[in-house]
Amino acid sequence: MAEFPALGPSSSRNGPTREQMVRHLRRAQEIAVRAVSMGRHPFGAILVGPDQETVLLEQGNVSTVNHAEAVLARTADMNFTSGYLWDCTLYTTVEPCAMCAATQYWANIGRLVYGLDERRLLALTGDHAENPTMDVPARYIYTHSQKAIEVIGPIPEVEEEIAELHRAYWQRSPEL
Repeated sequence: MAEFPALGPSSSRNGPTREQMVRHLRRAQEIAVRAVSMGRHPFGAILVGPDQETVLLEQGNVSTVNHAEAVLARTADMNFTSGYLWDCTLYTTVEPCAMCAATQYWANIGRLVYGLDERRLLALTGDHAENPTMDVPARYIYTHSQKAIEVIGPIPEVEEEIAELHRAYWQRSPEL
């Protein structure tokens, strides 16, 4: 296994364009919609390769403890080297919770792009029992770690689309 980069992204690493970020977040949103159709919470994530185009993995939310981002990061860790993952980007509809941010960190995925931040999600979900949102931003976790994970988000171009899905989902009447 390759050593984990301690100083963060190299200067030779190319980042995504704004158009790529918006397009990939919209794909993650499609995954979130699919998760809802399967009776799961509305979260979606994709892993994009170093070329900023190739979608390597897609994952919707599975359960309360198997969030889209954590499942995706664990799958990535089992299938790619840590050096390769450092140059990949995790796209997710909503800023990862503390568990998911830590899983991304340990999987060595070097960049995060999200559409909607955790605090906005909390405003949309309120005290919903199925989503006890934590107020621990991913940036906080990464600034208290040894690797410089690049964080980009929220992305205004998709923020309202993602918020609307969550608004509709979390304010629905509970099924009897």
